[in-house]
Amino acid sequence: MKIYHNQLDNTLRQGFKPVWLVFGDEPWQKDNSLAAIKNNAKSQGFSEIIRFSSDTAFDWQQLLDEYQSLSLFASQRIIEVELTTVKVGDAGNKALLALAERLTQDINSGHVPQDVIFIFHGAKLDAASANRKWFKSLTQLGCYLPLYDIELKLMPQWLNNQARQLKLNISPELNALLIELFEGNLLALAQELDKLVLLFGSQTISVEQAEQLIIKQAKFNPFQVIEVLLRGDCAKCITMLDQLQQEGMAPAQLIWVFHKEINQLYAMLNQLAQGESIANIYKQYRIWDKRKPLYQHALTHIKLDNVKRAMMRIADIDLLSKTSSEFNIFILLADLCITLYHGEKTAAFSLNYG
Repeated sequence: MKIYHNQLDNTLRQGFKPVWLVFGDEPWQKDNSLAAIKNNAKSQGFSEIIRFSSDTAFDWQQLLDEYQSLSLFASQRIIEVELTTVKVGDAGNKALLALAERLTQDINSGHVPQDVIFIFHGAKLDAASANRKWFKSLTQLGCYLPLYDIELKLMPQWLNNQARQLKLNISPELNALLIELFEGNLLALAQELDKLVLLFGSQTISVEQAEQLIIKQAKFNPFQVIEVLLRGDCAKCITMLDQLQQEGMAPAQLIWVFHKEINQLYAMLNQLAQGESIANIYKQYRIWDKRKPLYQHALTHIKLDNVKRAMMRIADIDLLSKTSSEFNIFILLADLCITLYHGEKTAAFSLNYG
């Protein structure tokens, strides 16, 4: 069974499940999910936790041995397995498939193993790993919980839900401020809410009071910058680039992502100009449904001539990043964002800001 984070509490109330698979890169949701699963298990008498980490020297047979052994300390055990990589190798594939088959046999024989809970967790799964037989078999026995970043438009609702659970009284203005300051860093935002509870309890917190305490901890990644760029919010892109510079992001990472996206936009606009349907273009470039509105906006508002200008500029920026230390690459990338939408204005200006 596959569920999402907002379905976890209801799923836990539905009864025992021998296997939980928690995978994703968003740290707050991962910590929250693992804690919720373990706390629920502990309330049912699972007092012992056995932890494994699948490093390169890991003996996968230990999982089968642990499952089949009797505990010396508790009758009910949580066996937690951190997958340091989703590429578990042949030994991991065989062992996990054998474990799934053994669990299935026990369930089918009427001996439901309600004295052991397996929790597997790790980074975001790629499509190939999620389609492996062992993973599908374990998912059928329990719950797969993929964790995704919360979209910006859903953040106000998430924040209000968290505040309600903490009995924290925040105004819509403070809600908006917190989202602006902590966008992309859910873990830091959750910690900030805990701090506000300690300081203010259930009393109403004004924006002025919060501003005196809150430190800006927004965190972004290159792909989030691209999403904002596709939406056409150049000012937000520049803010995000500034934040990434302060965090010490390597310019090469950003240049690669910008280069890839601009080349794709050029190809897509060319195909549109030649009469290709937008539906076929989305299919060709594997644009997910939730990202189609982003590309719809970009392909409608970005001119082919401006993409050509941006392609020349990203090539120059790449060269400058490798041959000169006199240029602030983040300023040049800000220029690139503006060029995509307003290239007719930036065309007259050189990248040489020195």
